[in-house]
Amino acid sequence: MDTLLTAKIAVNAPRYRRKSSTFIDGIHDVPEEQGNLAPAQLYSTMSGRLFHSGRIAIVMVGLPARGKTHICVSMARYLSWLGVKTRIFHLGDYRRATVEGGLVPEDYFFPNASPASQMLRQKILKKCREDIYAWLNHENGQVAIYDAVNPTASGRLALAKEFAKHDVQTLFIESYVDDQEILQENARNVKISSPDFHGMDPDEAAKHYLKRIETKIPVFETMNEDELNYVKMINAGQAFFYNNVSFNYLSHRIVFYLTNLHIKFRTTFFVRAGPATDEDSYKADAPLSEEGILYAEKMTETLLRHREQERQAAIDRGDPDVPLRPLTVWTSTRLRTIQTAEPLHQRGYKVRQRSQMSQINPGVCEKLSEREIRLKYPQEVEKHEMDPYHHRYPRAESYHDLAVRLEPIILELEREQNDLLIIAHESVLRVLYSYLMHCSTMDIPKLKFPRDEIIEIIPAAYQNEAKRIHIPGLDPKTIPGSPEDIRIPVPNDISTHLPPIPGMNSPEPGEVVGTRPLERIVNNAKELVSDKVADED
Repeated sequence: MDTLLTAKIAVNAPRYRRKSSTFIDGIHDVPEEQGNLAPAQLYSTMSGRLFHSGRIAIVMVGLPARGKTHICVSMARYLSWLGVKTRIFHLGDYRRATVEGGLVPEDYFFPNASPASQMLRQKILKKCREDIYAWLNHENGQVAIYDAVNPTASGRLALAKEFAKHDVQTLFIESYVDDQEILQENARNVKISSPDFHGMDPDEAAKHYLKRIETKIPVFETMNEDELNYVKMINAGQAFFYNNVSFNYLSHRIVFYLTNLHIKFRTTFFVRAGPATDEDSYKADAPLSEEGILYAEKMTETLLRHREQERQAAIDRGDPDVPLRPLTVWTSTRLRTIQTAEPLHQRGYKVRQRSQMSQINPGVCEKLSEREIRLKYPQEVEKHEMDPYHHRYPRAESYHDLAVRLEPIILELEREQNDLLIIAHESVLRVLYSYLMHCSTMDIPKLKFPRDEIIEIIPAAYQNEAKRIHIPGLDPKTIPGSPEDIRIPVPNDISTHLPPIPGMNSPEPGEVVGTRPLERIVNNAKELVSDKVADED
C-alpha cells in the first residue's frame, strides 16, 4: 500500500491501522477481535482499563534523532503485552497525510513561521489531538502516546492543562542526547535510506541531517518545569532524571520499564535447542543426541557466517569498517539448551542460563498421544480448542502462564545492549517472538520454529523486522516442531490457519525439508515504513 495513502487513511479514519506486511511487527495494527486479552494480562475489567490507573497521555519530548519514536513504540509494545489499552499517535503521520507529498513550507518548523505555516501547523495538531481525545473518551483507551518534538516549555504547559480539562493525566518523557557518537549513530540509522542523502557518505549524511535539525528547530528548551510530571532519559539510558512522578501505579510501572530500556541498535536471534536422547520426556533433563551435537555445530557456523556477511554487506554499502557487536547467548537451565550453546562457549562467547526460560509444562499430558488425550480428557480437549492460549490441562501450564513467567526475561531483553542469541524450546520462542513482533494471543500457540532456521529480529524505530537464516545440511528428521512440546489436540482445520508470519510455518506440501540451498532470506518490507522515522514534528 502506498505510504501516503496509508497516512491519509490513518488520519481520516483513526480506527484503521495498516495491517502488517510479511515479517514486520504489528504494533500499529488494531486487532480484529478487540475482546482478546493481551499475552500477559492478569485481569480484565468491563471498561477494558486497569483499575485505579485513570487515563494517561504520554507526551514525548526531544529533537529528531534522539530515539523518541523507538522509545514510544517500545513502551506501547510492553504496555499492550501487560493488557493496558495503548495506542501511539505519531504527529508525522498526520503531517504527511495533510500535506501532499509530506513537504511542508520552508518556515514550517520555525517559531516565527508565516501565518499560513502557523495555520497549517495548528490544523495538523488539532486533528492529531482530536483523535487522541476520541480514542481515550470513546474507545476506552487508557494510555495515549503522543510522538512529537514538543520543543517549548510554554507549549508543554499548555498541553498539560488541555489534557487536564479532559481528565487525562500527563507524563512527559524527554530523550535528551548530547553524546555525539550516539547522535551520529541515530542519524545514520534513520536517514541512511532517505532520498535526500542518496549516494552521500553515511557520516556526511548524518552531519547534514543533524545540521538541518538545528536550522529547522532553532529553539528547543529541555524540560525543567517543576509543575509537570516528567522523566528525562539522558544519552540512551545512561542516566535518568525524574520530576513529580507520583500519581499512580501505572505511571510508576512505565518509569520502571524506561529504566530497563535503551535506544542503542542491536539484533536478537532465536534458535531451537538441538534434539536430545530422550525427546519425549519433559521430566528427564536429557543431553543432546549425536544429531543434536552435529546440529549445535552447524547452527553455530551458520550464525557466525551470517553475522560476518552482514558486516561485510554494511561495509560495501559505505558504512565504516568497525568490529562486530559483542554477542551474548541465553539458554534455559535445561541440559539440551546448554549443550546447544557449547560450540559458542568454546569460541569464547558469554553464555548465561535463565531458569525462567524452561519449556512449557505439559502436566498429565506428557507422553500421551493425541488419541489418548481425547479419550481421557474430552472436556479439556473442548476447552482447549476454544482457547488454546489460556487453557491449561491438569497440572500443566498454559501459554498465558508461560508469558507471565517470562516477564523478567522481557525486561532483561530490553536491557541487553549486545547482540543476543536465545536458545530455547519452541514454546518459549513463541512467546518471546510474539512480544517483539506484537502477535495476537490466538496466533502464539501456532507459531512454528523449524530447527533449520535461525530467526533474526532487527529493531527499528517504527516497527521491528524479522529475517530467517537457513541452516543447511541437517537430518530432515530433526527439523520439524518439537516432539517434546505438549501434544495438545488441535482443531481438525488447524492447517488452514496460517501463523501471522508467512515463512515461519511448516514446510509446504511436497517440499523436502533440509534440501534448500544456503541462503539468507531477506525481505524489504521495512521500506514501507521508512518514511515514518526521524520526524521533525
